[in-house]
Amino acid sequence: MEINGLPLELWRLILSYLRLPDLGRCSLVCRAWYELILSLDNTRWRQLCLGCIECRHPNWPNQPDVEPWSWREAFKQHYLASKTWTKNSQDFESSNCFYLFRRKKDRRVLCVGPGCEFDNLRSALLSASAYDRIVLLPGVYEEQSEIFLKAPVEIMGKGKLGDVALLVSFDQHCPTMRLCNLIFMPAWFTPVVYKTTSGHVQFDNCNFENSQLQIHAPGTCQVKFCTFNQSSINVHSVAICLLENCEFVGSENASVTVEGCPSLDRNWACKHLSMLAKSRSVLLQTSEAPFCNMTKLESQGHLPIRNTRTCEIVVGEDLGNIFPASQTQGIPKRGCEKESDVIGNPSMMHKEEAVTIDTDSSDSELSISSENEDDDESVYKLPYQAHSLSHMLAKVIHGRLQTNGLTALQNDYELKTLPQELQKDKESQSLASAVQGCLIQKCLFRDGKGGIFVCSQGQARVEGSIFRNLTYAVRCIQNSKIIMLKNDIHHCKTSGIFLRLGAGGLIAENNIHSNCEAGVDIRKGANPLILCNRIHSGLRSGIVVLGNGKGVIRSNQIYGNKEAGIYILYNGNPLVSGNHIFQGLAAGIAVNENGRGQITENVIRENQWGGADIRRGGDPVLRSNLICCGYSDGVVVGERGKGLIEGNTIYGNKGCGVWVMSSSLPHITNNQIGHNSIYGIAVFCHKDDANDYLANQGGNENFNDEGEAANWENDLESEDERLTSRRPISVALVESNNINHNGAAGLYVKSSEALNIIGNAIHANHDCGVAVFQSSQLTRIASNSVSCNSLGGVLVEAECRVELRGNGIYDNSSHGVTSKGDGLITENDILGNQGCGLKLCQSADMKVSKNRIHSFRGYGIEMLDQTKALVQDNLIFQGKSKKTILQQVSSTEGCVLQNNKLLAFKKRSDVAWTLENPPARPHIDGSSRGMSSSGNSQKGSNMTARIAARVEGGCHNNGSIFCTIL
Repeated sequence: MEINGLPLELWRLILSYLRLPDLGRCSLVCRAWYELILSLDNTRWRQLCLGCIECRHPNWPNQPDVEPWSWREAFKQHYLASKTWTKNSQDFESSNCFYLFRRKKDRRVLCVGPGCEFDNLRSALLSASAYDRIVLLPGVYEEQSEIFLKAPVEIMGKGKLGDVALLVSFDQHCPTMRLCNLIFMPAWFTPVVYKTTSGHVQFDNCNFENSQLQIHAPGTCQVKFCTFNQSSINVHSVAICLLENCEFVGSENASVTVEGCPSLDRNWACKHLSMLAKSRSVLLQTSEAPFCNMTKLESQGHLPIRNTRTCEIVVGEDLGNIFPASQTQGIPKRGCEKESDVIGNPSMMHKEEAVTIDTDSSDSELSISSENEDDDESVYKLPYQAHSLSHMLAKVIHGRLQTNGLTALQNDYELKTLPQELQKDKESQSLASAVQGCLIQKCLFRDGKGGIFVCSQGQARVEGSIFRNLTYAVRCIQNSKIIMLKNDIHHCKTSGIFLRLGAGGLIAENNIHSNCEAGVDIRKGANPLILCNRIHSGLRSGIVVLGNGKGVIRSNQIYGNKEAGIYILYNGNPLVSGNHIFQGLAAGIAVNENGRGQITENVIRENQWGGADIRRGGDPVLRSNLICCGYSDGVVVGERGKGLIEGNTIYGNKGCGVWVMSSSLPHITNNQIGHNSIYGIAVFCHKDDANDYLANQGGNENFNDEGEAANWENDLESEDERLTSRRPISVALVESNNINHNGAAGLYVKSSEALNIIGNAIHANHDCGVAVFQSSQLTRIASNSVSCNSLGGVLVEAECRVELRGNGIYDNSSHGVTSKGDGLITENDILGNQGCGLKLCQSADMKVSKNRIHSFRGYGIEMLDQTKALVQDNLIFQGKSKKTILQQVSSTEGCVLQNNKLLAFKKRSDVAWTLENPPARPHIDGSSRGMSSSGNSQKGSNMTARIAARVEGGCHNNGSIFCTIL
């Protein structure tokens, strides 16, 4: 009959009465009939799918209210999966072909129940032939002893699920079995309701109550649409086992236990299960959202903006008003490695756009010595643009970057997707494609103690599942491997995922949130790949790595956790790269108790405490990170903290850029530190209460797990091996940093220990360039460029010991150098400052030699009060004022002036002054950098008693904002 003969609605009504075989025949008539049958997807096909007693809703149990994209396709998959148990790949002799054909044709249906041929299940099994179907009528069937299954049959309950209950223990000794629509309860003599050691078994739409299911290699199983109520599955060395759309409720221990390395001895079903698992893998499916509850998170406002490496930067205003926003300036890519780095606005220009700052005038908003000076002033100036750090001083840009430059930067800092990560990493590729062991897809684990436990070199793969309200979701130990893809893990009473004792695997694109302890807990040599996850809203840390734990942590979003986003301690040594760590209620990354780690190219922003917090022996490599817009300091190096802090961009934080305690030993080099509200770098002798810090940061966490010996300390790597990645230093070292536009001094020192400050560009800060308020040990300030700061260039308070050597101190708005302390000032260029070039006052005791000094309006050198000084071999240029080039008002006889050259400028026609032999300082070349970076050249110093002191100036009374919060 032609399709056009009746209206489409009428055809659909007629066809809704057809059975499945008749629908199949109709679809084979012609294309028009085929399309007509397909159009029944939401009517007849839906009815057939939901009416099948062998399965449940295609998206049960996780999303039972979400319809599949095709009911017909879902029903087809159910039908094909129900036949898997019969696909025995054993090769039969040709003489058996007719037997096989006859066996299938003569397949019997045996009924068991009141009024049927068989009264009990045991008698029906004794009478059944291979591949017969045994149908159990509603009722409860109990056997007093174990039943051995010797012939492959299908056992199915009739009626609704729950009508047929079995109090039976099965032991399978045949190649294959299928059980469907049954309730399993344990017999009186054992909790094990089913066990197989060689064959394949398939469970469809069954419930397990207070019972166990055991599968031993080379046996296999496929479990679909089943409920495990206080029940569990134990898998021992199985090559492959497939659990799909199952619900696990109220487990007293782990719901699924996977033990032993996957066996090389495989049965006939392994090939079919592998193909089925791959076809249903979440990696091959295009989902509407990468996580199970993405839509829900969006509706609640928890979903972060995709490009999170951005924040608003306000130039020339109060940086206390900086707030993160999606309207962004560009972001520097790699610290100060390229000439295109900009210090004024934390934005970047292309290399060809970089312009060296015009040092004839300081920044317009910071200095008074440029625009309003008359023409005569230029006559007295000495050009110093060509000093070796001039490339670090790029022109301040107040406008936004060009669109193409901004887009390029945003692309550099976007999170990588999982396909991108897999493409660049062969190890992750092999893990993502591995299909062996226990395969768990689209299951629900809830309201119990444990979800999945993998041990003794076992392997498990978990995809698209939900774990909620458990004690823990996944526990992987003893060199086992776990592959977790696109799961939702939340509200666990302890940590979500535990990895111990050499465990590894791949944890990717999971949504891990709202757990009572860490989202992921890595210890005792575990070494997983953690890629592209969202780990957030935890009541403690996002990721914890300790006890010699390792791991690769890349391209994750870690935010909103109550403690550190990533917490590394007790010799934990992960590789942390390319993550977004933001909006945490404590530190972004905390490295404590001899923790280590390679922390590179992360965006760490808007955290309540330090972006990176290092203390108590923590010794990480912190390189090329973007640490910005924090509500406290950018980087905190607390008591006994160490580490290499290199090539980071640290800006827009409401505290200091870098806060260092004097009992620590960091190496701070090649960083861009700008637009922070207080100091650029601050070194304090004040000791904050680290015990309070530990109590809030994870010190009370259960580091000794139940049933595990706390002996990991004996397995730590040697000290020699730990330091092979970089040279040791004996004095805290600040070198080659670009410190600019900070709210107080660029570098503030109030320390009780030695400090080396070498080769930094300290520019346009809103107080002094370098302020030394306390320094009982020697503070060495060498080869720095200190320019355009709102107050003086270098300030040395009384009783401080300093050495100023080879610095260029230019264009500061007050005195170039003011010293009330002791030490040496030699071979510096102190030029163009608005006050005196060098001012010595109170009880200063300095040796001043071989400097070139020039001031526009003040004295070249001024000595006041009880100053003691040896001033010799200096070249002093006359400024614009008519004052004496050198003034001595000191009443002491301890001042010695000898061999100084005073150079006055008399006529306009004279040759302009220049800095020659040597050229403008500082001088930083390969040899001097090698000297500043060489371990052999570092001066050792003995640790002295820490002095508790209160911080003065632009900082809080108790030190950093971090301490104030504590």
